[in-house]
Amino acid sequence: MFLDKDTFSVVVDSTPLVSIDFIIEDGLGRVLLGQRKNPPAKGFWFVPGGRIQKNESMSNAFCRLARQELGVDSSLADSRFLGPYEHFYSDSVFRNHISTHYVALAYRVDTKIPYKLPEDQHSAFRWFEIDQLLESASVHPHTKAYFISKD
Repeated sequence: MFLDKDTFSVVVDSTPLVSIDFIIEDGLGRVLLGQRKNPPAKGFWFVPGGRIQKNESMSNAFCRLARQELGVDSSLADSRFLGPYEHFYSDSVFRNHISTHYVALAYRVDTKIPYKLPEDQHSAFRWFEIDQLLESASVHPHTKAYFISKD
């Protein structure tokens, strides 16, 4: 269920959001990141993904987000669950004084990415070597967490 702006701002201000993040490697040890257009994390390189909507199963959300964010048909069966992560931001898509809290479900996806990716949420896409993304100040710390051991 898509929420109108006023309702969604109350939700963001009041509860955690649940999202799916895609970790996509190209077989050469590089990871696909998009440069975010919107807060939170605006301007940072981040893994593609998005939130699960009310009354949407995780499986349906996965398929919808793969189509919207990556331009591919993919399902949970095409992925490997890496675990849950928490993302805390001091801002939100609405106002700087509303913080955002995500519970992000990270999935490694093995799929062929089209040459031209959708740019609804990202102004550009780029492949990063893992060492390169871990050292880059322009890659968001929440993205870096996917490549640092949880131990």
